[in-house]
Amino acid sequence: MNRILVADDHPLFRAALRQAALAAVPDATVGDVADLDALLAALGAEPDTDLVLLDLRMPGSRGLSGLAALRGQFPGVAVLVVSAHDEPSVVRRVLAHGAAGFLPKSADPALIADAVRAVLAEGHWLPPDLARAVAAQPTDAGDTALASRLARLTEQQFRVLSLLAEGLLNKQIADRLGVQERTVKAHVTAIFEKLEVRNRTQAGVLLRSLDLADSGP
Repeated sequence: MNRILVADDHPLFRAALRQAALAAVPDATVGDVADLDALLAALGAEPDTDLVLLDLRMPGSRGLSGLAALRGQFPGVAVLVVSAHDEPSVVRRVLAHGAAGFLPKSADPALIADAVRAVLAEGHWLPPDLARAVAAQPTDAGDTALASRLARLTEQQFRVLSLLAEGLLNKQIADRLGVQERTVKAHVTAIFEKLEVRNRTQAGVLLRSLDLADSGP
């Protein structure tokens, strides 16, 4: 039996995705969450989940950072991104960061069902017109390399990196996460090593490079 998880902070759209997923795979178990922390917790509890339908914009996720965290911590789970950011250049970046496919938020339920079935059966899917446009985009080796480096981080290290990128000091991060300051210092050292950066500024710039221009919900 397939296990599918919908991650979107809009209740109506989340319900529509659940319905489309069940239409695609009637015997599937379909759950839903509204933010990145809940998504990672759900996958931690059910690591054999087959597919996540992921919105790029929800609490805890900035641009491609949620996708990067998900792929880094649960590389065996297929991810179908569902987003209003449907420019070919953005879709190219989504694929470089490990997504199995992409659906515009304007897609109708039948197309969503087609995408779910295709990813579960074949491991990848794009709308035909978008696939052609994405294929015409130049390959960005930088995104592929960045995805590889981010995949080295643990879940807690990714949380520390996110707070570091917001400009928080080690003590503030420790207070936010409920850990010792020395634990945060150890995480920061490991983050620098894994991301191949020298300081907090470089680490923050690297994470913020995953941001996307605001183009809607």
